[in-house]
Amino acid sequence: MTDDRTRAVYDSKAADYAARFDSEIPQDLRDFAARLPAGGKVLDLGSGPGGMAGWLAGQGFVVEAWDASTEMVALAARHPGVTARQAVFSDLEARRVYDGIWASFSLLHAPRADLPGLIDRIARALRPGGTAYVAMKLGTGETRDALGRFYSYVSEAELRDWLEQAGLTVDATRTGHAKGLAGTDDPFVTVFAHG
Repeated sequence: MTDDRTRAVYDSKAADYAARFDSEIPQDLRDFAARLPAGGKVLDLGSGPGGMAGWLAGQGFVVEAWDASTEMVALAARHPGVTARQAVFSDLEARRVYDGIWASFSLLHAPRADLPGLIDRIARALRPGGTAYVAMKLGTGETRDALGRFYSYVSEAELRDWLEQAGLTVDATRTGHAKGLAGTDDPFVTVFAHG
């Protein structure tokens, strides 16, 4: 995320976000962990306050949590076993480093034109057989929500195609609806893929 307005929203609402979303561990995260080797290295890309990264660290994984928001990184750093770093998506230049990359509703803050290249970065950063998880909101185009955050929307077919073009094999997809920080009930897609 490089959009200053979006980053400012997360900086100002980091504590609210943590209180609302950090305590419940989603089934997708448990499924993600089950796909990883014991003690594997994981990147939570766009980690927010770090609750998911903290849970992964508690399961014995070596966890890095990256976020563009200063306040989110400060919260993520409080979780035992989590190495938190302030970073944007394009900082991901690693090659064959991670056993898993968790990108849960984070890439949606990148411009649509950047998404295929960012997914390429994720694919390159995975070790052979590594697992990628990407969750996005469904729709078309780009907009800002009521809080001023920038969003890019995708179709399920687009996301699958970008992952496959990056050399990943899609294992499972799921669609649904959920309420985010802005309170709107939005359709989403989640994808598991492996290298």
